[in-house]
Amino acid sequence: MMRGLQVGKRISRVDEFEQSKVPQQKLKSASNFLGIMTSEHIAGTEFVIGPLFVLHGASTIDVFLGLLFGNLLASLSWALICAPAATKTRHTVFYQLEKISGLGLVSIYNLIIGLSFCITTALMLMVSASALGLIFNVESPGIQDLYPSSPLWVLLVIGISFIIIYIAAFGFDRIARFAKIFAPWIPMIIIGSAIATLPSLGVSKLSDFWSVANEKIWTGVPIEGYSKYTFWHILFFAWLCNSTMHLGLSDMTIFRYAKRSSYGFLSAFAMYTGHLMAWIASGILCANVIMNGIYNPSAAEIAYLGAGITGAICVAIAGGTTAIPSMYRAGMAFHAFLPMFRRWKVTFIIGAVTTIIACFPIFVTKLDQVLGIIALIAAPVGAIVIADLYLFPKLKLKQELAQKETLYINPAVMGAWFSGVACGYMIYYYMHLDFYFFVTLPAWAMTLATYLLFSWLQQKKLVFKAKMTISFRNYDIEE
Repeated sequence: MMRGLQVGKRISRVDEFEQSKVPQQKLKSASNFLGIMTSEHIAGTEFVIGPLFVLHGASTIDVFLGLLFGNLLASLSWALICAPAATKTRHTVFYQLEKISGLGLVSIYNLIIGLSFCITTALMLMVSASALGLIFNVESPGIQDLYPSSPLWVLLVIGISFIIIYIAAFGFDRIARFAKIFAPWIPMIIIGSAIATLPSLGVSKLSDFWSVANEKIWTGVPIEGYSKYTFWHILFFAWLCNSTMHLGLSDMTIFRYAKRSSYGFLSAFAMYTGHLMAWIASGILCANVIMNGIYNPSAAEIAYLGAGITGAICVAIAGGTTAIPSMYRAGMAFHAFLPMFRRWKVTFIIGAVTTIIACFPIFVTKLDQVLGIIALIAAPVGAIVIADLYLFPKLKLKQELAQKETLYINPAVMGAWFSGVACGYMIYYYMHLDFYFFVTLPAWAMTLATYLLFSWLQQKKLVFKAKMTISFRNYDIEE
């Protein structure tokens, strides 16, 4: 009882500067961001995403080139867009957007982005639970199942969820400390397990790899029921699967603690070890599982085949290293939506909702589509913040208009956001596309363009009203 009270007091003293700038003395060194980014993006879901390229029949050359260039673009998006915005303002995107869009509109955004991070966290919880389920002989759902597999598996989800929520509630420092412990060795296990399975696929020497990869791993032929993935699918997925974080600026929540914006380049370590090497490795493992007649494996089964119990433990921990910062972001988003509660209390409440979501694997089955829809809705908001920070001063437009004019909803933001999302969806629908990530960029660009236009018209109108008011006042004085 006493220990519980002490923990409660420690959490209550944690200040995450939700409605203010991060002070200079609280800025963090590069190692913190290297640890957080690398551990978060070398996750249990790599054992879900990597197999998607195998199941969707991507060719070997498309996978390698798509991941090479897609991850480069993702790294540059963090380094040149997100991190500079974060270090310039030292605010979360939620607080910065509130000053631009107004409390009413940012509440809608916070709800959407908060739920998206709940889903991301839930995916990690499910993956970690499936790994522990394999170790403790608890039946876990496969990557094509929709519902919980057993009551014991649900209990595993609840147990893991409590640990994740507890760490996230303590804030940035605790998250960074946890990440730095596990970031160095997780990629070595994932890559090592893939190398260990290559002989069973027919690779006896390095020169065999390319031909075996084309014949047995990324064959270019999708599994029945799956659409065909090309180079462009892989490139846009690698670039934009985390677009909510970089182009959408939600990682301002993390990088506002960075001493320099150049820390954004550290994302390359995460992209090329997690989103390139780990996706390739998990694809190799998935092909080996399919060759053994298992067409609905869990993420843990894929890892277990290559590295045994060590592989399963790796998946369990990797799921946690991604779930914790996602849970932290979800708590920050909903705290901005519910400021009357303390952030750590909001984190525990939202964590309970996330735990319920994690019990239903249906979200993993359509992971690429779920991430694509979230990107389409949330990423364009980043264009609004970027325009307000960098373009408005050059165009001599007033920044942070909602705060200065006490607007509950900034109509220019609302119109631009709606226009961007609608544009993206119309392209997706009328061009009969099978991939939401293809339309994230057009939606972002449309939001940027319409926001500049609507803001120019809006502020010209405000200037006109102000001039008219002054004229009438001068007229009254003369009378």
